[in-house]
Amino acid sequence: MIVDQLLAFGIIGAVIALLITDRLRYDLVGLLALLASVATGIVRPNEAFRGFSDDIVIIVGSALVVSAGVGRSGVVETLMRPLSARMTTPWAQVVILTGAVTFLSAIVKNIGALAIFMPIALQVARRTGTSVSSLLMPMAFGSLLGGLMTLVGTSPNIIVSRMRDELVGHPFGMFDFTPVGLTIALAGLVFLGFGYRLLPTGRQAASSQPSFSIADYTAEVLVPASSPFVGRTVADLEAGSDGDVTVTTVIRDHFRRLVPTSHWVLLADDILVVEADTQALSNLVKRAGLQLVHEHGPEPEPEEKKGRKADDTVLVEAVVEQRSMLVGSTVEDGALRERYGVNLLALSRRGKPIRQRLRRVRFQFGDLVVLQAPAKGLSDTLTQLGCLPLAERGVAIGRPEKRRLALGIMAVTIGLIATGLVPVAVAFFGAAVLMTALNVLSVKEAYEAIDWPILVLLGSLIPVSEALRTTGGTELIAGWLSYVAEGLPPVGALALMMMAAMAVTPFLNNAATVLVMAPIAASLAAHLGLRPDAFLMAVAVGAGCDFLTPIGHQCNTLVMGPGGYRFGDYWRLGAPLSLIVLVLGTAAIALFWPLAPL
Repeated sequence: MIVDQLLAFGIIGAVIALLITDRLRYDLVGLLALLASVATGIVRPNEAFRGFSDDIVIIVGSALVVSAGVGRSGVVETLMRPLSARMTTPWAQVVILTGAVTFLSAIVKNIGALAIFMPIALQVARRTGTSVSSLLMPMAFGSLLGGLMTLVGTSPNIIVSRMRDELVGHPFGMFDFTPVGLTIALAGLVFLGFGYRLLPTGRQAASSQPSFSIADYTAEVLVPASSPFVGRTVADLEAGSDGDVTVTTVIRDHFRRLVPTSHWVLLADDILVVEADTQALSNLVKRAGLQLVHEHGPEPEPEEKKGRKADDTVLVEAVVEQRSMLVGSTVEDGALRERYGVNLLALSRRGKPIRQRLRRVRFQFGDLVVLQAPAKGLSDTLTQLGCLPLAERGVAIGRPEKRRLALGIMAVTIGLIATGLVPVAVAFFGAAVLMTALNVLSVKEAYEAIDWPILVLLGSLIPVSEALRTTGGTELIAGWLSYVAEGLPPVGALALMMMAAMAVTPFLNNAATVLVMAPIAASLAAHLGLRPDAFLMAVAVGAGCDFLTPIGHQCNTLVMGPGGYRFGDYWRLGAPLSLIVLVLGTAAIALFWPLAPL
C-alpha cells in the first residue's frame, strides 16, 4: 500500500508540475496521468474510463450549451438597455456591470456571462471616457463570485456535489450553495464598488475613435518607395509618431530579420515590425506614407468582384476565446484569408512584445487581434473563428427571436432541479438538447460551446483522484493537516482547508483542485470528528476564487489583454478580495453548515 501511495503522490505531483509549467495542454496532462495510473496498477483497466461516463461530465458539458443558448439569444443586452442611462460615473459603471455579471454567473457559466458583458463594458468606456482597466477586472472577479451561488454556477460546485453524494449519500442541491455564495458575493460587490480605485487608471480606451486603442499591438508595415521616410532613420520615423510607435524589427529582402538601432537607415520595401496602439499606428501609416502588410483586403468572391465598394470591409478589434479554432495555429494554418476572407493586421499578447512575423505567430487564448473582414456576415465569421468583438456592437451576436424560448428552457430547468423532480444531469442534458432542437443554437454552435479540454481533464482525473483515496493517500494528507490544525478551533481548521484550496487553484485548474482536495477535506473532517459538509463547501469556495493571477481562471485571462493589465495588477485588487472571501466565507460556512461533531 505504501508503494501505491507513493505512485499516486508521484502522479498527482507530476500533474501539478506540468500544469504549472504550462508545457502541455491540460487535457493532455490529464490523459497522461490516467495512462500512468493504469500502467502502474493504481487504477484498474476496467475502471480507467469510468470518469468519462460520470454525471459531472454530462452536467458540465450540457450547462455550457445551455449557457451559450441564453447568451446568444441577446436577452441580456435587452435587459441592460434601461440601465445604460444610469452608467454615467465610473462608480455606477463598476457597480452595475459587475453586479449584472455576478448575478448572471449564478445561472450561466461564469466565462460566458463575462463574454456577454465585455463588449457592453467597452462600449460604455468608449462613450464616457472611463478607463477600461477600472471596469474589466472587477467584472471578471464578479463572475467568479457569482459562480459560488448555485450548483451550476461553476464546475467546482458540481464536482463537490458529487463528492458529497459518494460520502453522505445525497448531493448538494441547486440552491444549497446560495446562503454562503450570496453572502460572499454581496460582500465582494461592496468591496469592488470601491476597490476598483486600486487598479491602474492610465490604460484607457480612446473615447473618440471607432475602435478601442490598447497599447502594445504588434503590426507589420511596408515602407514603399514613395514614402518620405525612405533614406531616413528609424529614429526619424519614431519621432514622427511622437514616440507612440516603436520599431522592433526590420525585415529586409523578405527574409533577413534585423534588430535596428535608432540610426538605422530605412530602405524601400523594408518591412517593419512595430509596436503601437491602434490609433498611433493608424496615424503613422497616414503621416509616413506606409502600408499595412495585410491591408490589401480579402479576396472577393467571383460574384462580388463587380461593383464592390471600399466600405465592404471593416476593421474589428477582438479577443481570441479559449474555444477558438485559432488557438495553437498560425495565420497560414488557419487559412484566414482563403477560408474566411479575413486579414490579421495587428496582434497584442498580454503586454508582451512579439518579435516574429505575424504570419508565424501561434494564436493563444486571450490574444487581442485587429482583423480586416467583409462587413457582410461579420458576426458569423467572428463566431466561427471563436473571437469576441470588443468594438461597439454594430456586430450583434445572437438570435433575438429566440429570447423567450431560451429563457423558458432555462427557467424550467432550474425549477426541475430545485424541486428535485429530475436529476441534475438529466435536467441539463434535456435543456441542452432542446436548445439545439428548437434552433436556439445550431448543432455546430452547440458543439463549439462545449469546453472539450475541460471534459477530457475531468474524465481523466476522476479515476486518478479516486486512486489517491483508495490507496490511502487522502487519509495520509488529512492526517498531516489535522496535525497542523491541532489546537485550532474547528473554524480554524475550516479556514485552513479553504486557504489550501485557494493556494492550489492558481496552478492546478479549479476542476482539478476539487478532484484532489475534496476527498482530503472529507478525510480531514473525519479525523477531527466533524461533519464533512462544511469542509467540502470550503473547498468549493476556495477553488472558485482565484483572484491573484491572470492564469488560474479563464475569466482572469480573458480580460488581461483588453484591460491592459500586467501580472502584478491582479494582486492589487485580488489580495484584499481573497482575504475578505477567506474571513467572511469561513464565518458564513460555519453559520449555515454547522461544524457539529458526528
